[in-house]
Amino acid sequence: MTSKEKAVSTATIKSTMRALSIQLSLLNHQVGARVDLRQVDLNCLDLIVREGPLSPTALARRAGLHAATITGILDRLERGGWVVRERSAQDGRAVVVRGLGRRNGDLVRLYGGMNTAVDEICASYTAAELELVAGFLARAATAGQTATAELTQPNGRAGA
Repeated sequence: MTSKEKAVSTATIKSTMRALSIQLSLLNHQVGARVDLRQVDLNCLDLIVREGPLSPTALARRAGLHAATITGILDRLERGGWVVRERSAQDGRAVVVRGLGRRNGDLVRLYGGMNTAVDEICASYTAAELELVAGFLARAATAGQTATAELTQPNGRAGA
């Protein structure tokens, strides 16, 4: 592959990732509307489920949000039966947020069409191709996490 072909492919990947981001954002908006959550609520819920239990401060840091914003999000998630705030087992003075899981079926059902479509897409790839795609997506997600962390710093740069 020539350097020009590689540049074109890279530009296509970036463009396609933006298109995917838009479609996932629109899907999340529709899902959120059906379970009475905002998209940021869904994002925080996903962080809690994937990485939790988390303290509200850790969640705010991870999500790049202000602590006061996290309080409102956690209030909505708790009212909806998605999470519970409880005392930390390690430090009884600290609070952690844990996902409850009792409403997971709602989300599985609402994301079912997308999950089925992705399963069908993946079925057409070899195991080696899937491993390559999964590795790329993991690295892209890490790059996004790093870029978010940089933008959450006071002057827009990590480590400054």
